[in-house]
Amino acid sequence: RKYLCDTELARFRKALGRTDRHTRAFCQLIVMTGCRISEALATTPTHLDRDAKRIIFRTLKRRKTAFRAVPVPDALMRELVALGNGLGDDDRLWPWSRQTGWRKIRAVMEVADITGPMAMPKGLRHAYGIRAAGEKVPPSLIQRWLGHADATTTAIYINAVGKEERAFARRLW
Repeated sequence: RKYLCDTELARFRKALGRTDRHTRAFCQLIVMTGCRISEALATTPTHLDRDAKRIIFRTLKRRKTAFRAVPVPDALMRELVALGNGLGDDDRLWPWSRQTGWRKIRAVMEVADITGPMAMPKGLRHAYGIRAAGEKVPPSLIQRWLGHADATTTAIYINAVGKEERAFARRLW
């Protein structure tokens, strides 16, 4: 399993309460959008669509430049806007390296006592895909939000096991 299950995600979110504002907002952005760590780190004030309450990400895994808009909760948008106050339009909200962002997420995982292959930033991205599928979000929308060019990639990300797989089966029973 390469994603955080619901109980691990709850522990991760609780552990966020014990960290600084910047780390908390950074982790919440990944949890709430399923973005890649590099996409989160590239976020600037101009990527915040305040009116529609969406984040505009530059999809990094495609050869051609592509952008996607992912909705976020009001509270997260307010927090991101507050972090961007005083920054220039093209200044990154988190001027960290990819390694620093990775280490910050790992530190929260340790506080949350999450270990194994899911205890990394990609575990949050995979959890987003699993949660979206579990909430019956149309696969085409999950594909768009995750920035996948090919639907087969999305199908891999939302491959559920364990309790999540049983939840899908329970709908048929």
